[in-house]
Amino acid sequence: MSTMLNTDAPLIDHLPDTFKASLSDTARTKLASLEAGREMWLLPPLVDLCARLREPGQQQHGTLKSEGCAARANGFLHVVTPPDTNPILENGSLLKGLRERALEDGGIYLHILGALTAGLEGERPSNIAGLKKGGCIAVSNARRPFANDLVLLRTLEYAATFGMKVFFYPDESSLSGDGVAHEGYIASYHGLKGIPWIAETVALSTQLLMVEETGIAAHFSQLSCKSSIELMRWAKDKGLPVTCDVAMHQLYLTDDNLEGFNAQAYVLPPLRSNTDQQAIRRGLKDGTIDAICSHHEPLNSTAKKAPFADCTPGISNFDTFMALACQLVNDDVLTLEQLVDKICLNPAKIAGISMQYEHIGGAVLVDPNIEWQVTAQSMLSNGKNTPFFNQKLQGRVVETFFG
Repeated sequence: MSTMLNTDAPLIDHLPDTFKASLSDTARTKLASLEAGREMWLLPPLVDLCARLREPGQQQHGTLKSEGCAARANGFLHVVTPPDTNPILENGSLLKGLRERALEDGGIYLHILGALTAGLEGERPSNIAGLKKGGCIAVSNARRPFANDLVLLRTLEYAATFGMKVFFYPDESSLSGDGVAHEGYIASYHGLKGIPWIAETVALSTQLLMVEETGIAAHFSQLSCKSSIELMRWAKDKGLPVTCDVAMHQLYLTDDNLEGFNAQAYVLPPLRSNTDQQAIRRGLKDGTIDAICSHHEPLNSTAKKAPFADCTPGISNFDTFMALACQLVNDDVLTLEQLVDKICLNPAKIAGISMQYEHIGGAVLVDPNIEWQVTAQSMLSNGKNTPFFNQKLQGRVVETFFG
C-alpha cells in the first residue's frame, strides 16, 4: 500500500487512493513542496487497539487532552480504549460524551470497549444491549478474571446474540497471582514473584475453546509468549474467527531489561524471555499476529518511585512507537507494506471501523532516518515512564494531515 520514497514521484502518489482523496488543498500544497528525492514515508493514519488515556478516573496520570494530543502528533488518529477506567465503562448512555470530548480536547477518534461483565467482576453479563446502543465497538473484561468457566461461556453466548466482538487479555489469575515479572532467571535472581508463561497460555486455550463453541468473533490482545503464538496459529488453521496483536515494546524488550530492578520496564503482561520474543517476531512476520498495539499506559512521576514490586506497571508508548516501527523495517522483520497492515489497515478491520476510517481519511508523514533522543522534553505524553529514556532512536512522525 505504501513504499519508501526514493524516486521522483510526488509523496502523495504513495498513499492509497481512498486516503489521498481526503487530503485538503493545504496538505497537498505542503506535500508538493517537499523534496521528492528525500526518503520519507506517507502512511494512512495509525489505529491503536489498546491505549489507556487515564480518563475518566486517573487524571493524575493523563487526560483525554494530553494523551489525545500525544497520540495525534505521533500518527494515531483512532484509539481503542479498554473498559477498566473509574468508573468502569459499562453505561452505554455515557459513552457518547466521552467520545466527543476525546475528539474536541485531544483531536482523536476514541473507540470504546464496553465491560463484558457487570462491574468487570466476572460474575454476570453487563448490559451488552445498552453498550451496543451506546456505540461500543466490542466488549471486554480487560485483565479481570471470571468467577468460573461457566460464567465465561454464558457471557459469550449472551454477547454473541448481539453480534458483539469480544477482546480478551489472556491471564489465568490463579497462576499469575501477584507476580510482577516473567518467571525465570531474572525474576529469581532479583527475588521477584514470577508470572509463568502458562498463566497466559492456559487462559488463551480456554478462551479459544469457548470461541469455537459459541462462534463469537474474538480478538486477543498483547500476547507475549511462544506458546500463545503457537495456539493462535492452531486456531487460525482451524478457521476460528480470531485475530491477535502484540504490544510494540514486547518486540524490543525482554526480562533482561529488568536488571537492577528497572521499574520502567515493569509492565503487565510482563516482558518475557528472548525465546518468546523471537517467536513473537516470527509470528508477526508470518501473519499469525495481525496487528501491533501501543499498550500505552502513561504514569506520573511518582508511580515508578516505589520498590519494584510496589510501583505501578505500565509504559508510556505513544512517543516511541513510530521509531520502533521504523526499526522493524530496518531490521527486515517487516516490509513497509506489512508494517502499514499491522499498524493501520488491520487494526481498523479488527476494530470494525474500516468504513469510518476510510471516510475520515488523513495521512501521516514519517521520516524514518531522523535521529532523536528520548527525553522528558521530546515526549509529548504526560507520562514519561519509558525504559527507552535517554536513548537515541531513529524515525519519527514529522507531520500529520488530519481533518
